[in-house]
Amino acid sequence: METKLYIDRHVELVEKCKQGERRAQYELYKHYSKAMFNVCMRILNHVGEAEDVLQEAFLDAFNNLHTFRNQSTFGAWLKQIVVNRAINHLRSRKSRGGIQWTDLDSQRLGEDDGLDVADTEPYDEEGVQLEVDRVRRAMQDLPEGYRVVLSLYLFEGYDHEEIGAVLGISETTSRTQYMRAKKRLVEMLK
Repeated sequence: METKLYIDRHVELVEKCKQGERRAQYELYKHYSKAMFNVCMRILNHVGEAEDVLQEAFLDAFNNLHTFRNQSTFGAWLKQIVVNRAINHLRSRKSRGGIQWTDLDSQRLGEDDGLDVADTEPYDEEGVQLEVDRVRRAMQDLPEGYRVVLSLYLFEGYDHEEIGAVLGISETTSRTQYMRAKKRLVEMLK
């Protein structure tokens, strides 16, 4: 299998960081911090926790930069670290009783809180134009399990099998959380 190398416009900065140049680290931080903070917020929905996770992720990245092999862009590599850190933070929150997942494998299909939007009328996702701020605010108000699965699937590009693995839930639970999150979000935006 052939290994693909990706063009990364920050190759020089990454190399300078590997040599210990603090200014290069600061430049990379300035370039990526806002986008990575947004990733943290979509998963954690708490400013203070997102800031902490972001800082920990950058520390991990800079301390482990020697393991970065340029097989992807630095941004993609960093994003993986950020997502993993945020999910680990969610797990620790869960162990403290802060997040609740619904075990849907033990429920029979069809037993939910009502009809699915897809069951009542066709839904044209491309045709719907929603304002970004309204959607972001509505997503912040979703129950945590819904918000996390929706964010990982839509924004971070995870599939349901991957979501199940990283969150310790079944693939079925991930799919159902995603469908219910979409339904709830649509209801909130009406």
